[in-house]
Amino acid sequence: MSPNVAHVANIPKPTPITNTINTDIAFSGHYAYVGNYGGFSIYDIRNPRKPAAVSSVVCPGSQMDVSVYGNLLFGSVDASRSDDSCNSTSQSPTIASSWEGVRIFDISDKANPRYIKSVETDCGSHTHTLVPDRRRKAVYVYISSYLPAAEYPNCQPPHDKLTIIKVPLNKPTEATIVSTPVVFPDGGNETQPGLLLPTTGCHDITAYPEKGIAAGACMGDGVLFDISDPENPRVTARTTDPNFAFWHSATFNNRGNKVVFTDELGGGGGATCNEATGPTRGADAIYEIHRGRLVFKSYFKIPRHQADTENCVAHNGSLIPVKGKDIMVQAWYQGGISVWDFTDSARPQEIAYFERGPFSVPFSAGYWSAYYYNGYIYGSEFNKGFDILKINDKRTDQANGVRMHTLNVQTQQSYPDRGHGWPWD
Repeated sequence: MSPNVAHVANIPKPTPITNTINTDIAFSGHYAYVGNYGGFSIYDIRNPRKPAAVSSVVCPGSQMDVSVYGNLLFGSVDASRSDDSCNSTSQSPTIASSWEGVRIFDISDKANPRYIKSVETDCGSHTHTLVPDRRRKAVYVYISSYLPAAEYPNCQPPHDKLTIIKVPLNKPTEATIVSTPVVFPDGGNETQPGLLLPTTGCHDITAYPEKGIAAGACMGDGVLFDISDPENPRVTARTTDPNFAFWHSATFNNRGNKVVFTDELGGGGGATCNEATGPTRGADAIYEIHRGRLVFKSYFKIPRHQADTENCVAHNGSLIPVKGKDIMVQAWYQGGISVWDFTDSARPQEIAYFERGPFSVPFSAGYWSAYYYNGYIYGSEFNKGFDILKINDKRTDQANGVRMHTLNVQTQQSYPDRGHGWPWD
């Protein structure tokens, strides 16, 4: 690791979900919520140097990426199950009664979360994104899903769409699908050489509700949306990149005039941070937004070559709130956690990193997500559990004064110069 990073704490995965991998992270108040293929866990991070496990919910169904809004937790299921319960088993998507979609939990009692509602969606929910209703009476859940097949009764082609669920906050058990906007009416990028998969939907959406925009990482395409009408998002720009195999996720800068897209070359299971792959594949692409258009500026990739047994590629990250700068922290599976500066869009540079080195079993470890929240970096690791890091660097020290009430990274909110962020939930 670099000398400006300290590893301050680790909590191994709780016993009920030890054998399944950790996925995405959400934050609210003094708690962190970590998804897992087998369910999710809640951690008390009031003292980040001494975090404590509060509870774990066993509710299998990958990926269980999570987000939180008030006393509600949402989990994505993109694996065909026998039913919507937490006792379900794997079942073929060729069977019409199989279930995939979103689970909703009441987390008002952190020690005893309650499963209160499910919503089935076509092709399941690989990831999801929260978009609050302006009147704060409901929250919309944007569902990203893909890979339809003629033999799947609940996932029929074409599937070039989003699914939008409306959740009334006073009656969340009445959550229902309100729209299914088509993103690619004429089809997406399907024929570009080197694509991991042709476009059949989106992998991930990042919304910036304050600015009425969203960015879609949609397999073979990068997309900008106008979400001023949250039930009816409208595509405003599209782009492709000959070096991108799989548009995976997106991060706006604080001003909303740049967006970083990630390329998950190899799907997260390949050694793509080696010398043979090179610096422009399996990387981040930095775009500036000029008059509504996406203008490519440069690539960023970690500058260290990883072993040929290490799965490594650009994955989930978040901004570090530094006034006047564009700095983010990002997970790279076994490439570790990288902190990098893209203030100069054409010349991004790494300023800090942490990694453990090769895991004993090839292609089966690393960080899924790495996010900055209230002075610390939090990472969800496949096998080691939940890590907490501290960066000590004059380029990021200002961020220590910024406090956010909630962080769902796929729902960006602007950060203040100092003090407390917007309590949007």
